[in-house]
Amino acid sequence: MPEINAERLLSDLRRFAQFGAYKTGVHRPTFSKDDMDSRRWLAQQYEAIGLQAHIDGVGNVFGTPRSQRPSLLIGSHAESQNYAGWLDGALGVIYGLEIARTFAETPDCGTLPIAPVAWADEESHYITLLGSRSFVGDIEEADLDRAVNAYHGQPLRDALREAGLSGVPRTLVEPDRYVGYLEAHIEQGDSLEASGKRIGIVTSIVAIWQYRIVFHGIQNHAGTTRMIIRKDAGLATALLATSLAARFPRIAGSRSVWTTGRITLEPGAPSIIPGKAEMLFQFRDSEIPVLERLDAALRELVEETAAKTGCRAEIERTATGKPWHMDPAFQEAIEAAAERHAPGAHVRMPSGASHDAQVVARKLRAAMLFVPSIGGISHHWTENTDDADLVLGCQVLADAAEAILRSEPG
Repeated sequence: MPEINAERLLSDLRRFAQFGAYKTGVHRPTFSKDDMDSRRWLAQQYEAIGLQAHIDGVGNVFGTPRSQRPSLLIGSHAESQNYAGWLDGALGVIYGLEIARTFAETPDCGTLPIAPVAWADEESHYITLLGSRSFVGDIEEADLDRAVNAYHGQPLRDALREAGLSGVPRTLVEPDRYVGYLEAHIEQGDSLEASGKRIGIVTSIVAIWQYRIVFHGIQNHAGTTRMIIRKDAGLATALLATSLAARFPRIAGSRSVWTTGRITLEPGAPSIIPGKAEMLFQFRDSEIPVLERLDAALRELVEETAAKTGCRAEIERTATGKPWHMDPAFQEAIEAAAERHAPGAHVRMPSGASHDAQVVARKLRAAMLFVPSIGGISHHWTENTDDADLVLGCQVLADAAEAILRSEPG
């Protein structure tokens, strides 16, 4: 059985967090100097354990085993959200490195090929899930031409040039070369901590359906326009938000979530009735029938609100994802390993956030493991996980990786 080096794992996690260190977290935006330095450091670590390392044309870092057997990809994304946590993404990246090292050092596992990987821009600085989507062939060159940084507008092509990646080929998946893909991640919520569990075995990754809703009213003077004749677009948006809060709990799934992320009013002055209001709204679930039910209810409530307020409404669905279910046999391998190392302290659960695993799963068998987030905090520099849980998660994933590889012929 592979036995990870706990001290080395924790040391590497903390070393990785030095790239773009910010308070107790990191600020490592995609293709920044710190991000590229971290990727080059990873490539050096891959080479040091006998892997063939390369950084492809969108920044993905691959460690390729020198083996004819199909390998098991293990990884996550290397960049961070702005001024965010030290484990989001980095955890899975360093798990992949540590498991590859452990297998190389374990005589029993030396012929079982682990291929660590660090994806680029899962965090959407330029293109959401850029690295994994490029890998599965879901990104065209025209997409790269159009993309700009979401925060400061830099064209992606300029960022790639500054990162030294202009003209570097993108790596496309060759399914026959891989047994599948494993990813580890902090939970980014408090379900594990609240239930006293230490390992989450991800069953599915939710789809995100996102909407832009606009109400058109009549802009007018706030002091002289009688209430009975007003067509207040701001009021319409507020009524819709409260209607959704009342209706959705009655029709949602057990783990559905929904969020009004932004409301903007025009012209946005205290003495002017808003003539236009825009609302950005999203919901998430892992089951298509639930998503369709929520979609139908949203559209019905938009129409009802428009009729009540005399406003004209527009609704546009701006994002329509597809939920992805993780491979059953891979889930079983993770669960068996979790039961071995943490009896009764594991649970199967869906992921409420997007991950590279849902993209890679389009081409390869895939599964995910969660470890607890202290206080449920993520996307903030106070994000943290207990050291014992960091070590446990890596050991469980290593055992699962061995079981998966041994179950494959050859």
